[in-house]
Amino acid sequence: MDPFTSGLALLAMLALALGCGVWIFAGLLLVSFGGLWLLVDMPLSRVVSIAGSITYRAASTWELAAVPLFIWVAELIFRSSVSERLFRGLAPFVDRVPGRLLHTNVLGCTMFAAVSGSSAATTATVGKITSSELVSRGYDARLAVGSLAGAGSLGLLLPPSIAMIIYGILAEVSVSRLFAAGVLPGLVVAGLYSGFIMVMALIRPGIAPAGHQSFAPRDYLRALGELSPVIALMAIVLGAIYSGIATPSEAAAVGVAAAFGLLALMGELRWRLVRDSLMGTVRTSTMVCIILTSAALLSTTLGYLHLPQELGAAIGALGLDPLALIALLAVFYLVLGVFVDGVAIIVMTLPMTLPLVTAAGYDPVWFGVFLVLMVEIGLLTPPVGINLFVLQGLTGWSLGQVSRASVPFFLLFGLAVMILVAFPQLALWLPEALYGG
Repeated sequence: MDPFTSGLALLAMLALALGCGVWIFAGLLLVSFGGLWLLVDMPLSRVVSIAGSITYRAASTWELAAVPLFIWVAELIFRSSVSERLFRGLAPFVDRVPGRLLHTNVLGCTMFAAVSGSSAATTATVGKITSSELVSRGYDARLAVGSLAGAGSLGLLLPPSIAMIIYGILAEVSVSRLFAAGVLPGLVVAGLYSGFIMVMALIRPGIAPAGHQSFAPRDYLRALGELSPVIALMAIVLGAIYSGIATPSEAAAVGVAAAFGLLALMGELRWRLVRDSLMGTVRTSTMVCIILTSAALLSTTLGYLHLPQELGAAIGALGLDPLALIALLAVFYLVLGVFVDGVAIIVMTLPMTLPLVTAAGYDPVWFGVFLVLMVEIGLLTPPVGINLFVLQGLTGWSLGQVSRASVPFFLLFGLAVMILVAFPQLALWLPEALYGG
């Protein structure tokens, strides 16, 4: 069976499994097993052996260790008074902005993205704090969930991004330059999200509670005091990373220790809080990690079917001009994002696509940012969009409900890609300013 027919067969199998109500991770595993056994014609014993090896390797990667640790930080914050302090502290600063506290999703995800390096950790961390609070305060639930899905994806773009590190190693590009290149595009995406929330609030005032408060100068000082635990936590984790003392995974452990220290100073460190936070961490991180490992097996199945390689080779044979090449690659990565997790997309396709884009005159640092943006769009694309699964577990919504809520932010990511293509210096200016041309 040729790769394109095999891809369609896999899509049909996955749609059937999910349509029958099978759990997401179980559906991914069933399709992966079926693809290797039926489409690759691999003996069942070999399928089992490969599945065990791939899932073990995916589950035991060092980078994955950051996910449960950052989720634990979020659980500790959520179960203390810090989450309430966060909203009280932000209220004076966003109260007059259309959309009001909905902007805390974007601001919170942007800050945590600069700490975690992981989209799943960013979404889960901020989502545990804001998803229930916003709805309980009368904010539009769909916009709250959609903005979380979109802004949580910034974990792959803003430094320290695990995806950027992997790209830098494979493409032999300076990781420091890649980190710098992701800053301005990441801020542009955050700005687009906040701008969309403001426009929606002006068009539909009912998405946020009516009324405004009057704040005196002392209220803003008090608000900074309310925000101080979160600011301190961010400063400690960011300082550990950017000073070179700790890797992102090690910084996650630093974050847990800092959270414990802050709670102790606040007089809120109790055994019940620690126990409940651990239980919540186990539930959430298990949900995230089991989907990540299942997606890794599906990516392996696609690799055996040679689907990414065949698609890349077909694009190269067309002999397109640079802009048409990038447009076609965008479609190519958009389609792959439906089936494959982001890191697997980078690893499987980069050996073929990077020579194509460099031959067309594109800077490999710029292409790294472009590729990560396309991978981030995949995080919002069912049926294997990781951010959608994280929010499905946090909210109890169906995958379809979460997907529909994220559509506007999916489109805004597409707009960010077009801005990056039209203005490549958006990604190249800061690396050139810091490290030279």
